[in-house]
Amino acid sequence: MAIKDKAGEAKKASIHLAAVPTNIKNNALKAIARALEEKSDQIISANQMDLENAAKDDLAEPLLKRLKFQQDKIKDAIEGINSVIGLEDPVGVTSSALELDKGLELFKVSSPIGVIGIVFESRPDALVQISSLCLKSGNAVMMKGGSEAANTNRILADIISKAGIEAGIPEDWLTLMEARSDVADMLSMDKFIDLIIPRGSNEFVKYIMDNTNIPVLGHADGICHVYIDKLVDIEMAVNIAVDSKCQYVAVCNAAETLLVHKDIAPKVLPELKTALEKKGVEIRGCENTLKIIDVKATTEEDWRTEYLDLIVSVRIVDKLDDAINHINTFGSGHTDVIVTEDKNRGIKFMDYVDSADVFLNCSSRFADGFRYGLGAEVGISTNKIHARGPVGLEGLMIYKWRLVGNGHVVSDYSGTNAKTFTHRPLDKKFNK
Repeated sequence: MAIKDKAGEAKKASIHLAAVPTNIKNNALKAIARALEEKSDQIISANQMDLENAAKDDLAEPLLKRLKFQQDKIKDAIEGINSVIGLEDPVGVTSSALELDKGLELFKVSSPIGVIGIVFESRPDALVQISSLCLKSGNAVMMKGGSEAANTNRILADIISKAGIEAGIPEDWLTLMEARSDVADMLSMDKFIDLIIPRGSNEFVKYIMDNTNIPVLGHADGICHVYIDKLVDIEMAVNIAVDSKCQYVAVCNAAETLLVHKDIAPKVLPELKTALEKKGVEIRGCENTLKIIDVKATTEEDWRTEYLDLIVSVRIVDKLDDAINHINTFGSGHTDVIVTEDKNRGIKFMDYVDSADVFLNCSSRFADGFRYGLGAEVGISTNKIHARGPVGLEGLMIYKWRLVGNGHVVSDYSGTNAKTFTHRPLDKKFNK
């Protein structure tokens, strides 16, 4: 079937999926979780084939880590699905109700976006997260994964699609595309696809954004910072910096730059150097950093680089404002952290840093849909419209205006004897 025909079928499925009751959606998710567990050996075998092929092709180490989908990742994926099951159904929620006149009531009610197009690299777990969130939110989904994960994506999509359909979800609610040409075709399908969410490298996401008229929800970079303030518990600062950088380096919410206030730098930098080098991190420092610890010198390009590896750049700043200015100049608007004992300085940092996630005294790695209680995430958005930060169910919703009358016509509200609107807030929900 041609990609255009697949997109047309997905559009039809999305209309029906939008009205599927909550209990059927939750039962489908339970069936998917069971199927993943029952067929975990097949999934692991398929993933092992992808890993072996990737190793032969010299795939970069960070991408290899993202590609790996073994028992621990399957367990995490199932846990994510179970978390989504426990979330409230986001469809049909009344966010406002207004009486325009007696018997004429206006409701703003949440509804699915429609067909979500997902393009991702090296992350089979993304397929599970996205499909479960799309199902719960009533959206059909079309996915294109990287060729390096072809075997893993194929078996996951097959398991998830069939389990959903058998539980009452409309056919064609999930479509997996595999041909390289499908991406370009997909980007032109603005008649059928309502939103595209890209997940992958900086260059990859920029390509998607530059080559489609379909709205794109995503982020091009994950250049995250940890700023260590002058008023700080050094042990806490080191622990947060190390976790932010090292807990999992190949992800977009890992820290790439550490900013350190000049007053604390002589005390904290040696501690940081010891802790980071124990983890195998290569440290690159600014001119003033080099005066305190023996590390490689930074270049201007380091401040703009998403390493996704065991590399971190360090800059000493004179004051809090300088840290804020550095982040707003070189950051990607993803996740940025301040470590300080002065809450007021922490609040100022969070007020003035222009990022989707701003943290006080905790690791950047908390920027995650599952950790936020969203069940999972379809991606991270640095956009400033519709959704920002980790995007869960709410980010896959739009709304409809539902107006219920009783023979009301606009002509009664115009002219010399026009009726007036009451515009009275109502404490009620839209009921079918």
